[in-house]
Amino acid sequence: MASASPPPQAVPAEPWRILRWRSRHLAHREQLAEGEALTMLRMPAGSFLMGAPETEEDSSDDERPVHPVTLAEFLLAQTPITQAQWRAVAHWQRPELDGAEEWPETLEPNPVAKREDAERFLGSQRPVVNVSWNDAMAFCQRLRLRTGKNYTLPSEAQWEYACRAGTTTSFHCGETISSELANYGGTETYGDGPKGEFRNKTTDVGIFPANAWGLHDMHGNVWEWCADHWHANYEGAPDDGRPWLDENAQERKLRLLRGGSWNNHPRNCRSAFRINNHPDYRLNCLGFRVCCLPQD
Repeated sequence: MASASPPPQAVPAEPWRILRWRSRHLAHREQLAEGEALTMLRMPAGSFLMGAPETEEDSSDDERPVHPVTLAEFLLAQTPITQAQWRAVAHWQRPELDGAEEWPETLEPNPVAKREDAERFLGSQRPVVNVSWNDAMAFCQRLRLRTGKNYTLPSEAQWEYACRAGTTTSFHCGETISSELANYGGTETYGDGPKGEFRNKTTDVGIFPANAWGLHDMHGNVWEWCADHWHANYEGAPDDGRPWLDENAQERKLRLLRGGSWNNHPRNCRSAFRINNHPDYRLNCLGFRVCCLPQD
């Protein structure tokens, strides 16, 4: 009689791993100071479906209706603005304006240090935090006046289009996320994603893998201000990627924030997730990245 076959051995599950790849992206480098530059990446013209379907886990009605948006080409900062970049622009002297818009006279060089908990967030390559929407727009205004280029905050549609980089999943890296891929409250999970690390602070920009268009930190690290006023849903939203603004809005009307931050549940870091706050609000999780539009 033939001997019995040995019992099959269990096949270990494939461990969670990060896939890295090299790719080339069209970029423009804006020199801010000696040894300090701002890298802007080209976002191609195209169309996408903005928002989240009802089938997406933890999605909400303010992310709907899902609607098509067609955008022209634009440039977007590769990372959130760092503390070193912020300081460089804050120290710029007023140029000759020749009747142009007013130069923002003051920009606090180190807003992070103004916080009692600053030691958890200080670092030249950490994202600048404790900046309001108004502060971010003043930064853009300085860039615009000094360079002659059309710097501003991205619209909400531009931000989501760039974040997704051609994907339709909850995150640009797939249907779930890991703290090996982004800085968020990693002890919480989304979908079948693994538990990970909660760092309880910001991290240097660009240390996690980029999305397919070369952008870093689109999920987590800091919330990013967008140009738009807040609207409770997408009924009547523009379909061309421009900021959705209320012409008669009061000065403190709520503005948009995207991307989630270092202290958020992963569901709040989804590509479609959106929150709002007053334009003069500052916190240790609020930052921004800049957009540059065609001159016409």
